[in-house]
Amino acid sequence: MNDKIVITIGRQYGSGGRTIGQMLSEKLGIHYYDKELLKLASEDSGINEALFVGADEKLKSTRLFKIAHSVYHGELIPPESDDFVSTQNLFNYQAKIIKKLADEESCIIIGRCADFILKDYDNVLSVFIHAPHDYCMEQAAKKHSMSPKELERFIAKTDKHKAEYYKYYTGREWTDARNYDLCLDSSKLGFDRCVEEIVAYMHVRFKNI
Repeated sequence: MNDKIVITIGRQYGSGGRTIGQMLSEKLGIHYYDKELLKLASEDSGINEALFVGADEKLKSTRLFKIAHSVYHGELIPPESDDFVSTQNLFNYQAKIIKKLADEESCIIIGRCADFILKDYDNVLSVFIHAPHDYCMEQAAKKHSMSPKELERFIAKTDKHKAEYYKYYTGREWTDARNYDLCLDSSKLGFDRCVEEIVAYMHVRFKNI
């Protein structure tokens, strides 16, 4: 077994999943990857980072994203192809970086379908952080100056996009507990306890650490 431990975190907006990931990173002394993955994928592929950033927005605006799947199978499209900078290949390069990280270091990876990309790795612990609607609203209100209705729409739209993005690239339902090793309600546990539970599960799951 690989002695590097990778923790992937999927999270509902407002559940605190990103904060929990950062706290976990500090506690374990391992790197935390979020948007930095786009920069690494850009450097690896030679494709402008702005195209990676823009790919999500492009998918949001296309109807195809909502009705079709483009499930990731691990291939890369070569530079000579017209599809080299397609949204699919941009995702492929992000996936390549995620796999490279899983091979080389212990780390925490936020979102990006990392749980699916690494589903065949035996050194990966996949976590999903969720919370009731009112709690997510309360947490999101700390970051955004919006009316309750605007905030509600923003959260719904953000989570809808995450679910569609996940379904498009994995063929799976984002909130299906069967996709993850551990699902935690941050409203019941609080952020500190969520970190404790992930670490405790990690020690049970990977007995050699």
